[in-house]
Amino acid sequence: MEKFNRLTGVAAPLPVVNIDTDMIIPKDYLKTIKRTGLGKGLFAEARYHEDGSENPEFVLNQPAWRKASILVAGDNFGCGSSREHAPWALLDFGIRCVISTSFADIFYNNCFKNGILPIVVSQEDLDKLMDDARRGANATVSIDLEAQEIRGPDGGVITFDIDPFKKHCMLNGLDDIGLTLEKASAIDMYEAKASDTRPWL
Repeated sequence: MEKFNRLTGVAAPLPVVNIDTDMIIPKDYLKTIKRTGLGKGLFAEARYHEDGSENPEFVLNQPAWRKASILVAGDNFGCGSSREHAPWALLDFGIRCVISTSFADIFYNNCFKNGILPIVVSQEDLDKLMDDARRGANATVSIDLEAQEIRGPDGGVITFDIDPFKKHCMLNGLDDIGLTLEKASAIDMYEAKASDTRPWL
């Protein structure tokens, strides 16, 4: 998993509450278990018309936010089914951070396992960030995970809380497999000892 330390980029405003995982990645795109290629299906029902053409009114289709790497969204982001394809699609599109006032628990934890930083802020702070995001590509937002700070384009700073263990994993690029591999030497020692004491296994 790619490490997350600092991120500076365009933030896209999506002031919609209760964005569920079906809206993030519709069920039609769940036929694959690959983590790549899902970016084209991100918010597909909002991004495209029925004929497959782009909906110019959707924020990620507008020139100022086509390259957004941060998403500023309404309350209860990622609710609905527990599909891991949702963070896969966000990451494949290029979104590395989602900021909201709250997240569905399963989606929130899936983000950390896939290299996306979900940040919970107060409604007041979200309103400020939403205003910053509406300014488009000329107003970049910076995320500093180590300092736990969000810096707006005018220099304003918003601090956020994060579980220390999740922070450690993000800073070091550790998903569940990476955490297991950190114990590789202990696992090897156990396997060697088990082989000596129970050679019939």
